Amino acid sequence: MRLYSGAAATVLLSFAVAATAQSYHVTDTWKVGGQGGWDYLISDDAAQRLYITHNSRVEVIDSKTGKSVGAITGLKSTHGVAFNPDGKTGYASDGAGNAIIVFDRSDFSVKATVPAGTNPDGIAFEPTTKTVWAFNGRSKNVSVMDTGSNTIIATIALPGKPEFPQVDEHGSVFVNIEDKNEIVKLDAAGRKVVGAWPLTGCESPSGMAIDRGKQRLFSVCDGSKMAVVDYATGKLLGLAAIGDSPDAAGFDPKHGLAFSSNGDGTLTVVDTKKPGFPAIQTVKTAKGARTMAFDASTGRVYLVTAEFGPAAAATAAAPHPRPSVVPDSFSVLVVAP
Repeated sequence: MRLYSGAAATVLLSFAVAATAQSYHVTDTWKVGGQGGWDYLISDDAAQRLYITHNSRVEVIDSKTGKSVGAITGLKSTHGVAFNPDGKTGYASDGAGNAIIVFDRSDFSVKATVPAGTNPDGIAFEPTTKTVWAFNGRSKNVSVMDTGSNTIIATIALPGKPEFPQVDEHGSVFVNIEDKNEIVKLDAAGRKVVGAWPLTGCESPSGMAIDRGKQRLFSVCDGSKMAVVDYATGKLLGLAAIGDSPDAAGFDPKHGLAFSSNGDGTLTVVDTKKPGFPAIQTVKTAKGARTMAFDASTGRVYLVTAEFGPAAAATAAAPHPRPSVVPDSFSVLVVAP
C-alpha cells in the first residue's frame, strides 16, 4: 500500500469529498401516462411502492420495477397521501371532493369517504393519537380524523393558508403557512395551535421535510431558499440556497442530506451537517419536477413531471395560466446516488 502525506493527502481527500458530493444523477425514467396535473407523492419503503397523486386518482407504482400495480380511483382532485403504521390502511386528500379518502393498501379499494374542510391539501398521520390531519387550503383550517371511527373529531382554525405538514411522532404537528411566511406548531392531544414561528427571508413556504434526530424542519420557499428551523425552540438556524420554484422537500437521516425539488428542472442536495447548510450538488432533472419522495431503504429520490404544451390565454381570473400537459407524457424520474 502506498501512503500519501502533506499536501498530496489533502488534495486526494478534497477529490474524494467532491466525488461523494457529486454522486446523485437521474438513473431511470418510468412512463406513467394518463392526463391532468399532479401534486405530492410518497414512498412506502417497506412495501416498495410509490404512491403518486395524479389528477382524479392515486397511481401506485412498484418501486423495484417502475411498473404500475394499481390505482385508487373515483376521486376528484388528489393532493397528498399518508400511511397508517398498521401497513394496511392509507389516506388521501381529495381537494375538489373536500374529503379524506380512506383506502386499503392491499387492493387500493376505497373504504370510506370522510367530509373535511375546503380543498384539503397536505395530509399526515399522527401516531400518538392515531389521527389523520388534513390541512384545508381554502378554508384555512385543519380537519382531524380519528382513525378508529373514521370521523372528524376536531376542526382547528389556522392563521393562513396551510401547505405541507410534518409530525415529530411525539405529539406535535407542524405545517407551513404559505401566505404568512411562518410555521405553525399544533398539539395533537390538545388539538390546538401552540406556536407560530416566522420564517424571515423565506417567502411562500411550501414543501417541508423533517430531521427527527436533530429536531429540525426544512421548509422550501420562493426566492430559492430553504429555511432550517429548530423545532424544539422555533429558532431559524439558517437559509440554504436551492433552485427556483420548489414545492417539496425530503431528508436522508443516514447521510444528513436535505433535498429540494425545484420547478426549474433541478434537485438541490443540501448538507445539513455543515455550518451554513451548503448546497453540495445541483442535479439536473426536468422542468416542472417540483414534487418528490425520498426512499430511505434505497436512498433514491423520485420526482414527477410531464411534457408541456402552450398555456391558455390569460384572463382576469387567471392572469398567469399554467402550460397545458401533453396527454400520456406523465413520468417518474428516479435519482440515485
